[in-house]
Amino acid sequence: MRSERNVCSARALATRLRINVVAVVVALGCAAPTAAQVRTPFGAELAGNAAGTIPAWDGGIVRPVAGYIGGKPYADPYRDDKPLFTISSANVEQYRKQLTAGQIALLQKYPTWQMNVYPTRRSAAFPQPVYAETAANAGAAKLAPDGNGVIGTKGGIPFPAPSDGLEAIWNTMLRYRGDTYATRWRQAAVTRGGAYTTVDFYYEFDFNYGNLGKPARERADNRLAYVLETITGPAMLASRMLLVDEPVDHAAQARSAWAYDPGERRVRPAPAVHYDNPGTAADALTTSDDFQMYNGATNLYEWKLAGRQELYIPYNSYRISGSEPTTADLLRAGHVNPDYARYELHRVWVVEATLKPGARHIYGKRVFYIDEDSWMIAVTDKYDTQGELWRVAEQHSINCYDVPMLYGTVEVHSDLRSGRYLAMGLRSGEPRFFTSITRDPGDYTPAALRALGTR
Repeated sequence: MRSERNVCSARALATRLRINVVAVVVALGCAAPTAAQVRTPFGAELAGNAAGTIPAWDGGIVRPVAGYIGGKPYADPYRDDKPLFTISSANVEQYRKQLTAGQIALLQKYPTWQMNVYPTRRSAAFPQPVYAETAANAGAAKLAPDGNGVIGTKGGIPFPAPSDGLEAIWNTMLRYRGDTYATRWRQAAVTRGGAYTTVDFYYEFDFNYGNLGKPARERADNRLAYVLETITGPAMLASRMLLVDEPVDHAAQARSAWAYDPGERRVRPAPAVHYDNPGTAADALTTSDDFQMYNGATNLYEWKLAGRQELYIPYNSYRISGSEPTTADLLRAGHVNPDYARYELHRVWVVEATLKPGARHIYGKRVFYIDEDSWMIAVTDKYDTQGELWRVAEQHSINCYDVPMLYGTVEVHSDLRSGRYLAMGLRSGEPRFFTSITRDPGDYTPAALRALGTR
């Protein structure tokens, strides 16, 4: 009788949260759950950890919180939380097992850097159709024959129970990140002494894979997304544009890209926008495939799934991701202002990418730490070709609960040797977070890019 009551309660909770019943039953105390019932729709462990420092997943945040106005910066649902403790250079050894090599190096290099650790909130949630497409991928989604792409799916996480590192990294690149929208942010390359000049960007993202606004039949081609990047300031860089046509299966179709130069008023192919070519206006602190922590082809590396780990990662970072703090408030010499960063203990997948013999890239090895609830890369440790730790990147995130989706916001790419870092995704003073737009493939062609061009 108790089990029947729990199942009924699970159905009621699942209806309220818009998630599958099997993802809730075990949390309500039913005996002898099946293997499917102990995993979330994305394949994460449903239960909390033995120490009680990671709670069970309850479906995440699936509706807007009080104070949120559509399209505006997101109100913080955890604004009343207080830090549990702070990790600094003085006590880093106490927490070494829950930190990456790069995080430890940052703490040791900068006595002014610290990680304020808050209660863990497993807020990640996604639309029910994304969960349904993920479930449908079982046995259907497959790696392309050379591993440099995914076939057999048009949406959802292709491999919620990954068997190797390639499947895991493709989960990160094919995770749901919205449909078709525009957004504005700025980035700053900060010198060792703390000086910087901001570069303002306007982006359009038109996802094809997983786009819930498009019927599956319209997602049948090999397109992951169109990405349109426009620099809007400073004046010396303004109006430069980059258009990228990103495939799902790179073996069948390579990435296509075109650049518009306002000085020449011409659109040219941009074949160098991939791998380790420098990121846009990044002062050589990031590579093209560093954008959103990793993107593009996977063929230069051997990929290893190294298991899972409990790790302190940026999470529910509403303060650093909002419009209220000024850029001057956030940027400091060596690192961002730690008062605005929030860290929580979460389980992560660990994926090691090692450069193949004969392949060329400035990073000889990368270690990715991927949030189990969202498949978003939270931290990356980057090594040079001699095996020395060189750079570390962290991606702060929030639940965009009007969608809902866990979304990467501010990325901080730190160079341990030079003492410089690049902060991307800054939204100080921006009145809107996203703007929904309507686009079709004809809007993302070289001719359309030229028509947008201004001197």
